[in-house]
Amino acid sequence: MNHPKIGIILGSASDAPHAQKIGATLRELGIPFEVTVASAHRTPEDAAHYAQSARSRGLEAIIAVVGLSAALPGAVAAQTTLPVIGVPVESGTLLGMDALLSTAMMPPGVPVASVGINGAANAALLAARIVSVHDGAVAEKLQSYADEKAA
Repeated sequence: MNHPKIGIILGSASDAPHAQKIGATLRELGIPFEVTVASAHRTPEDAAHYAQSARSRGLEAIIAVVGLSAALPGAVAAQTTLPVIGVPVESGTLLGMDALLSTAMMPPGVPVASVGINGAANAALLAARIVSVHDGAVAEKLQSYADEKAA
């Protein structure tokens, strides 16, 4: 069995549809992943432990899906040196703009990459590109994926 290379962390189980979109893209590219729910506010110890143990468990990047309170990507990034990609989702009065800005505007020393609102597929592709730096098979699959989408 392949060990997960990408971790997907959700602040709430209600974000599962976004994880499913991320997973579909990662499956298409043959990249094993895992999904967990850990809130930066309701279960901060779980979120911290997940991030702190990610590298030793073989993860190469973490995708954090964020809704109304976009603290999760930053909370995760503060606990690991792995790349963290934030996926702001459409929600609340501002329809995800608050999550987008909170994800993108991290303080120096706590970098988080951000994709657009509801950008699950792009988050998966960005994570795949990170993995492809040292995995030629993933690089080839990414090129095939890009060629198919361009046709």
